[in-house]
Amino acid sequence: MINVEAVYWLIGILFVAWASLIAADTNHPRRWGSSAFWGILGLCFFYSTWVQAGTAPGWILGVAVLVLVVLASTGLLGHGKHRTSTGPERESYAKRFGNKLFIPALTLPLVTVILVLAAPVLNIGGTPLLDPKNTTLVALAIGAVAAVVVALLILKPKNPATPIFESRRILESIGWAALLPQMLTTLGILFTKAGVGTAVGTLASGLLPKGSLIAGVLVYCIGMFLFTVLMGNGFAAFPIMTAAIGWPVLVQTFHGDPAIIFAIGMLAGFCGTLCTPMAANFNLVPSALLEMKNKYGVITAQVGTAIPLLAVNIALMYFLAFH
Repeated sequence: MINVEAVYWLIGILFVAWASLIAADTNHPRRWGSSAFWGILGLCFFYSTWVQAGTAPGWILGVAVLVLVVLASTGLLGHGKHRTSTGPERESYAKRFGNKLFIPALTLPLVTVILVLAAPVLNIGGTPLLDPKNTTLVALAIGAVAAVVVALLILKPKNPATPIFESRRILESIGWAALLPQMLTTLGILFTKAGVGTAVGTLASGLLPKGSLIAGVLVYCIGMFLFTVLMGNGFAAFPIMTAAIGWPVLVQTFHGDPAIIFAIGMLAGFCGTLCTPMAANFNLVPSALLEMKNKYGVITAQVGTAIPLLAVNIALMYFLAFH
């Protein structure tokens, strides 16, 4: 069975490979700090297998995270001089391959969807081929590998290791922000374990007018928006606001439809994603990759959509989730 640990080990191998390339780059302005950062991260993917199995202590991972924070916050990460194509070469490739350039990008979601749908019948001797608990993640990893293979077959680069070099270039362009989604998701779990949702619920219950459905909907949706802005991740905000308002007020008190409430609540949170630099992978990374003059240019362009969309989500929840 292809389980999720195989995916994590593949990711770890990639990070270690990138770290090795950076360490070997004598012209890199921050090669030892950058190499250490990505190398430690890669080793964490390997070590976590034994932590998950209960055969190794988890505190070592905590120390590793603190080291990553120190490396990133003290300016020890940087960009090296990467071997990549020039502007004229890219224009030449675009004219030569045309729409074929989209095939690798479309291969990834296509393979992922096919594998997810076919997973129930994919088994060998009664054993599922893909990890039933993490089918989507395993399928996504296989889709990514398939997309790389298809890209190599179509583009036929002189060096078959080109994907490793190019992915290193993109990774260093993104920098430490590549880890922000995982960090923020962990923060959301910690907030939930610490009872932040309960505390927010207690505070909100004292302020909400009794029997006011519209007030409950407003607090839930706007709370999802604001917590997502602060934490940069709608998935991190969701357990807090759902424990505080979504379940006790909107579902238990007003007998709303949980599926509709929580689905629209997530959409309200995603409106916050459009407005925050904390969602670095969505809002700051594109600015860096496109070399925009205003690093907040993506957010500026999205605010005009996010606020009206939040109002629409509030209206949809109010009119659709309650009977």
